Amino acid sequence: MEGSRFNAASGYGIDIESIDGRVRILRDGKVLADSTRAKVMYETRLQPQIYLPLDDILVPVSAQTDLKTFCPFKGTARYRDLLLDGETIPNAIWSYDDALPESREIGGHIAFLASSYSEVDLGDVTLDPGTDGNISGPLVDWLMRGAAFETTPEDFMRALGKKMVQSGIAVSRMSAMIWSLHPMIAGKNYIWKRGEEEIATFAPSYELYDHPSFVNSPLSHVSKGLGGVRQKLDVDDEDMHFPVMKDLKNEGATDYVAMPLFFSNGQVNVLTITSDHPNGFTTANLGLIFEVSTVISRFFEVFTQKENAQSLLETYVGRRSGARVLGGEIRRGDGDEIDAAIMFCDLRGSTRLEEELGRTVYIDLLNSFFETVSGVVHENGGEVLKFIGDAVLAVFPDNDSGIEGSLNAIAACKSIIAKLEARAEEGEHHCDVSIGVSHGSVTYGNVGSQERLDFTVIGQPANVAARLGDYGKTVGHRIVVSQDLADQCDDCIPLGPVSLHNVSEPVESYAISASPLKL
Repeated sequence: MEGSRFNAASGYGIDIESIDGRVRILRDGKVLADSTRAKVMYETRLQPQIYLPLDDILVPVSAQTDLKTFCPFKGTARYRDLLLDGETIPNAIWSYDDALPESREIGGHIAFLASSYSEVDLGDVTLDPGTDGNISGPLVDWLMRGAAFETTPEDFMRALGKKMVQSGIAVSRMSAMIWSLHPMIAGKNYIWKRGEEEIATFAPSYELYDHPSFVNSPLSHVSKGLGGVRQKLDVDDEDMHFPVMKDLKNEGATDYVAMPLFFSNGQVNVLTITSDHPNGFTTANLGLIFEVSTVISRFFEVFTQKENAQSLLETYVGRRSGARVLGGEIRRGDGDEIDAAIMFCDLRGSTRLEEELGRTVYIDLLNSFFETVSGVVHENGGEVLKFIGDAVLAVFPDNDSGIEGSLNAIAACKSIIAKLEARAEEGEHHCDVSIGVSHGSVTYGNVGSQERLDFTVIGQPANVAARLGDYGKTVGHRIVVSQDLADQCDDCIPLGPVSLHNVSEPVESYAISASPLKL
């Protein structure tokens, strides 16, 4: 069959034609439908779809199911099940019983879901889908429709490079330098090379800004708002504006462009493209890229905002809590009841330390203390929930057996003491601590006002842990735990029942072996 197909210049199109011949639709050799009245619909970007009268279906079908879908060109589709011997294929066929004007010719006809059949027998008939159905070319069409389904910046970068090549742009290498809001990294640099599936991703630290290779680079030039860079590479080395261009020339590049990618907040990121075509980029090539650069920027901005949100949440509320907030637990009261060990680790003598060391040195010491404790907590399956003055509140959730939290918390307590003492032996100022740990059921979720929430744990174990830590200071033990933890510890020292502030019943307390506190 040959017909006049719509093309890119004509925009989105639908074309319906009668099939001059016999059409059979089969499933594993069984004929599902046999028709000489079939029609084929050609639609932009879609595979040809065969429609045929309901009377030409040879197997039982159900009444219309509850499923409905809507197409702006065809109307509302209603579905039926195929009822085969010993098998029901749900919603396997559909029809537009009141088709819209563009598709009136297939009104009341039936189409088969691709997964419901295994073969279409067209005899001598050949379908002619015509063009690939792009309205504005592969790159623009993909940015309008397909790019939104790329789930990571690496996937987006890979698909972007391929679509540029498909659009006739002679690009051999492309990079995107996207600045970030992260306490340790300056940004992400994604590098795509034609013919390579892997995207190289670099996350430089803030030291990048002072590195000579960056200071004298197109990335620095463009990100400072000084405009784009274009350099034909068929010139002498001394005529090149930046050292990186010599390296690219040695790799076979002929043309280099660096252009700004603006975020909505004014942030200037950088997109670079390199060509290895003998004549470099054409005016049409660069014109197309410049035309779509704002759209490319918006996709990277979405990815970056998501990464920034995740990074900030992990930085301020912890990895697990941050993931839960990003997962939608953002309302007051959202949370779960979990069994966990709660640890309260307090730096002793803070007031005296600040007076002796001075504010600046004391803050450095406090940060070192927090870093040590946080690292140990994470290494042992816990999460720091918050820093409270000079103390650390951490949670160690149970898993299946119900004792992981206690075991992990005990290991963390011992490791904290050991690492702080090791740092002191290396010449750092000694940090003396008291640690209280309790185990039980807590609510892990959002509390606070409607405008200001805190993702934390609420429950008696948190209060008991803090009180046990205070109690340890009075009896000369660095680590004091409740009964549940003592049951998982073979070197605990019974301290007997202790009455704790705001705890109604005495708590059986135990000290975990560690070097004693200096009272």
